[in-house]
Amino acid sequence: QVQLAEAGGGLVQAGGSLRLSCTASGPRFDLYAMGWFRQAPGKEREIVAGITRSADEIYYAHSVKGRFTISRDNAKNTVYLQMNSVNAEDAAVYYCAADFRPMQTGLALQEYEYRYWGQGTRVSLSS
Repeated sequence: QVQLAEAGGGLVQAGGSLRLSCTASGPRFDLYAMGWFRQAPGKEREIVAGITRSADEIYYAHSVKGRFTISRDNAKNTVYLQMNSVNAEDAAVYYCAADFRPMQTGLALQEYEYRYWGQGTRVSLSS
């Protein structure tokens, strides 16, 4: 079992950058595929990016490709989301999620695949 805690959200100007982090507590973080999701007001939660256990495969939603970067440091039990060139459509609550994969590699791209979720961190754009 793992607990997830996001950090790094806040106010950012359009065109600016922000780095979110998600630290996991619990054993064998290296056996979890990780993902970042977001939910904007009035919208459904959507996947932003996913990363495999060893970071050998990465997925980005089309809307963030080329602007966001997901990475992980298994020694620190942490996954990151570097957000660059932020725009109004990026304002949302961002959640990290973990999918325990002891016997398989590969990405988890669907919400139902993730058993563990953080509490979320809000990203807002300043006017």
